Amino acid sequence: MEVPVIDLEPYLKFTGRSGCGSDSKRDPIEPACKPNGELEYSPDLKSLCEEVAESLKQTGALVVRDPRCPAEVNDRLLDMMETYYEKPDDFKRQQERPHLHYQVGVTPEGVELPRAAVDQDMQMKIQDVPEEYRPHIPVGADLKWRYMWRVGPRPLETRFKELNSDPVVPEGFPEWADTMDGWGSMMISTLEVVAEMAGIGFGLSKDSFTSMMQQGPHLLAPTGSDLSRHGKEGIVFAGYHYDLNFLTIHGRSRFPGLYIWLRNGQKVEVCFPIGCLFIQAGKQLEWLTGGDCRSGMHEVVVTKRTLAAIEAARQAGRSLWRVSSTVFGHIASDAILQPLGHFAKSPLAQNYPPICARDFVELEVAAINLKGKEDGVLNLENGNCEQQTVG
Repeated sequence: MEVPVIDLEPYLKFTGRSGCGSDSKRDPIEPACKPNGELEYSPDLKSLCEEVAESLKQTGALVVRDPRCPAEVNDRLLDMMETYYEKPDDFKRQQERPHLHYQVGVTPEGVELPRAAVDQDMQMKIQDVPEEYRPHIPVGADLKWRYMWRVGPRPLETRFKELNSDPVVPEGFPEWADTMDGWGSMMISTLEVVAEMAGIGFGLSKDSFTSMMQQGPHLLAPTGSDLSRHGKEGIVFAGYHYDLNFLTIHGRSRFPGLYIWLRNGQKVEVCFPIGCLFIQAGKQLEWLTGGDCRSGMHEVVVTKRTLAAIEAARQAGRSLWRVSSTVFGHIASDAILQPLGHFAKSPLAQNYPPICARDFVELEVAAINLKGKEDGVLNLENGNCEQQTVG
């Protein structure tokens, strides 16, 4: 089973969003409408939307081509982040915000724990995976750095200010905000289109997901892994884990090493064409579909192909930091996560009780060591979103 490549252009043209860049004029095509005002999709477009939904269901992932997102914007971000990560650790730690649970600014290596390092049930399941597909069992915190940068507007009124904190800009990078905002906004625009198409493909309304994404705590979170220090085969930069958010998206890294696990248990190295974008389902999507979509497991590890890329970069005098251009698309903090529409009737729906998106994020963040030593317990009765702290 392979992860398909979906060209978004037919859907973008149909919905009047086919231009390249944020200042482009709307496409002049006027889509047909039903008497109730909803768009009427052609069989081909509906089939394309169903392909998006089916890929998310069967593989937990998707590769898309969005003509509005040129590869050079991804390159510009990678160039800047390589320069940043090459700075001394003391400089980078000036952007560290542990009191905000590392949800803005930099997270140093050795802080973030992969889920499999703290989830005993997951560890037991790993042991049952055939050896050829078995992930590395993490033995400690990840060796990667990460920079959190908020993308898009935040709600003026919310009970959850922490995920909506002001951004942190390092000194000496005048292009920082424009570069981060440019890539981040492009990626969220792509995720909104994919979320629309997935909604249609799943038999929901096209805004079932996107309405819940509005003013969500979306984050551009490029990672940095120092291959000059840790460039040995088998070194794990990001241990086996899933993403807690709705959908995750990124462009190509300059060094291979990302592996994902499909729903059938197959381990697949992520490799996609230049100019395309890779998307993976997060835990919030799993919640909203009542388990019909599963959050995609993945890890980043140094392989023989990584070593070859390291040597090529060294010979060319290029940076030896492996940078990702990752963007986390989130459901809005005040929204309630629960199976939508017909997914609420699924036998698995009972495993996904109503929970505030922010409470859900808090528990997940605590589990991977970004909140310190506290553990959270949720009161989920009748959709109550009160959090209690224990210990």
